Amino acid sequence: MSRCFSFTEAKNWCHRSTFTKLGLRSTITDIKDGTVMHCWVPNVPADTKPNLLLIHGLGANALWQWVDVIRHFTPCFNVYVPDLVFFGESFTTRPERNESFQAQCVMRVMEAYSVRKLSLVGLSYGGFVGYCIAAQYKEAVERVVLCCSGICMEEKDLREGVFTVSDLEEAASILVPLKPDKLRELVGFTFYRPPPVVLIPDCFFIDFIDAMCRDYVEEKKELIRAIPKDRKLLDVPKITQPTLIIWGENDRIFPLELGHRLKRHLWDNAHLAVIKNAGHAVNVERPKEYIKLLKSFLIDRQLPPETAQLQIFKTTFD
Repeated sequence: MSRCFSFTEAKNWCHRSTFTKLGLRSTITDIKDGTVMHCWVPNVPADTKPNLLLIHGLGANALWQWVDVIRHFTPCFNVYVPDLVFFGESFTTRPERNESFQAQCVMRVMEAYSVRKLSLVGLSYGGFVGYCIAAQYKEAVERVVLCCSGICMEEKDLREGVFTVSDLEEAASILVPLKPDKLRELVGFTFYRPPPVVLIPDCFFIDFIDAMCRDYVEEKKELIRAIPKDRKLLDVPKITQPTLIIWGENDRIFPLELGHRLKRHLWDNAHLAVIKNAGHAVNVERPKEYIKLLKSFLIDRQLPPETAQLQIFKTTFD
């Protein structure tokens, strides 16, 4: 018997409603090369507002990862929220699977909406894409926020035990979960203090997996495999835009050492803020601190203040 109600689909509808109430609309852009991109864009962009691009990470679609963030920024920015290729309604028939291709697809959408200048926030995998955008489209990007994004990882890190899960195929099976036990593992790795997932019935996990994880499974795994492939720190370009790096102190997906590595790589252009008692899902575990950091950097154009919850490594921008 087919299910008559899906909690996940109902939640997805609520998220869409929230985006719509905040003045965004769902759009599809055909890039004409076999790639179709879905993006939430402002109903009526304001010439007086700067533009802000929010780039999601692996997991559910962009709605789920940004719904608790955008309400803080739509009053001050024209906000654009794309689904990356193979997430939500975005897909391609092309063979490319690297973050550089994702960056090019996102910027084709921005060009379609005449967005010539923007600041961006990249969450986890979205940080890899955002970093590529900042490097490849220097004149278009003004400010950059990278959240728990292991941009300076190297392929050898997998062999040298930097990551909790060093087997790439095992990591892919967790990051693209198809069974309740793998989704429970993902929650365990993502949070510093995971919710009691053992108490949640399998049916809820299966509902989420069916709604969010069944499409483009192999393609998503290929995206994950492409991240460390032949990756060396010496090959990572140095972006020049003012950059805020946000990291959870207890991140088990991308360890904090990678945040320090990125800070050293960018040096004076970067500012590292480490949120205590938070894991990889820093935006979910410490939303107040996370939003405060984003507002300080993107709206007030200031470095975040030092607080009891934040360990700040200060850098002065030019």
